[in-house]
Amino acid sequence: MKKENSISRRSFLKSSAMAGALGAIGTGSAASVLTSCDGGKKANALKPLKEPGTYYIPELPDLASDGKEIKAGVIGCGGRGSGATFNFLNAANGVTIVALGDTFQDRVDGLADKLKKEKNIDIPADKRFVGLDAYKQVIDSGVDVVIVATPPVFRPVHFQYAVEKNKHAFLEKPICVDPAGYRTIMATAKQAAAKNLCVVTGTQRHHQRNYVESYKKIMEGMIGEITGGCVYWNQNMLWYRDRQPGWSDCEYMIKDWVNWKWLSGDHIVEQHVHNIDVFTWFSGLKPVKAVGFGSRQRRITGDQFDNFSIDFTMENGIHLHSMSRQIDGCANNVSEFIQGTKGSWSTANNETVIKDLAGNVIWKYEPETRKEKNENGEEVAVEIYQQNDPYTLEHVNWINCIRKNTPIEQASETAVSNMAAIMGRESAYTGAEVTWDAMTASPLDYTPKDLNLGKMDMSGFVVPVPGKPLDK
Repeated sequence: MKKENSISRRSFLKSSAMAGALGAIGTGSAASVLTSCDGGKKANALKPLKEPGTYYIPELPDLASDGKEIKAGVIGCGGRGSGATFNFLNAANGVTIVALGDTFQDRVDGLADKLKKEKNIDIPADKRFVGLDAYKQVIDSGVDVVIVATPPVFRPVHFQYAVEKNKHAFLEKPICVDPAGYRTIMATAKQAAAKNLCVVTGTQRHHQRNYVESYKKIMEGMIGEITGGCVYWNQNMLWYRDRQPGWSDCEYMIKDWVNWKWLSGDHIVEQHVHNIDVFTWFSGLKPVKAVGFGSRQRRITGDQFDNFSIDFTMENGIHLHSMSRQIDGCANNVSEFIQGTKGSWSTANNETVIKDLAGNVIWKYEPETRKEKNENGEEVAVEIYQQNDPYTLEHVNWINCIRKNTPIEQASETAVSNMAAIMGRESAYTGAEVTWDAMTASPLDYTPKDLNLGKMDMSGFVVPVPGKPLDK
């Protein structure tokens, strides 16, 4: 990452002249381990990036507070929808599922059977809705809240209808795949805020204990001013579905949705948005332009790329490098790295650490513990929190906000990281430099004009070729 307004990781780690300036720093939290690099001398006071109370830190108890019963409807009953359903049920007492909706009957019935078997929850036939408009029937069925976990292209419209009907919403990420969806999300988010609704999104790192503690440390100034970063989601090939006899065009694509750009947004949007989101969240910045490239090497179905490499220029001129890949047999890495003027933060190698400029670890996330006596009367360390699944904790926070009448609106923040990923994708697809202003105003809309569950025109679903404009 060699740009005139950025400083490379290597040059920072070689800057030993500043390394001794970072002394022993107080923990400020039981959830940290610190080492000193100045022999115990008092450290200079940190300069916070943001003053305490000016940024959001979620309350993350193991279980949401008891309160009024909450009846939820689930829109999208596939793998993530099923997962989110049980995350919701495990997050609190007095919550239940009363309606299900999906494009396909087998998905609805499959989740209904699982709810009966594992939670003894009966979903009657008249609360099982099927088809492309099933979301309206779920929202209109008398639910208090909705869990939206359909393929991402549909989420802006489903969110829009939920807010129109005054329903609290949990939106899986990504929440949009194109500029048209982004604008719908942003407008709907304003309406949700005006109605004091609670909207939480599935960027679960915002509710993951090590990331929340890291965010607090960085806001306190532990790495100094943020000067750049690198984010990664490199993994093996994801799943795919072969087309079966009798499947219509739309049915095939939806069942294989993670491989089609109109449905998923491509994996830089559908998956790698998590890592991009960490940088936009921690820095508070959005990109002003993106230049990137990618290619299709091994994918079997769909019309997406296998890999992306994007250089983002942020609002204040610093750079973020984004790398994502889904190919078997390659080096894998799902992590984030952020460089600052006083040190760096990283989640690589299954550790969450902050280092000074000389590479010494000065903070490491470890779960909070308390001392308790075991059966032998010996004092042992016991974790304070037993619920450490961020997929469940995001529902804990959502339910707490609903029951405490504390409005929360995460859709607009998530839309920023979504748009960053969209910018990177479109730059890679076309080979062009893409700007925030141009992309947010773009008429680009991935939803097929002839969307239906029968025959569709498949000629437009082709792999993009850089150097040629998209026919959208």
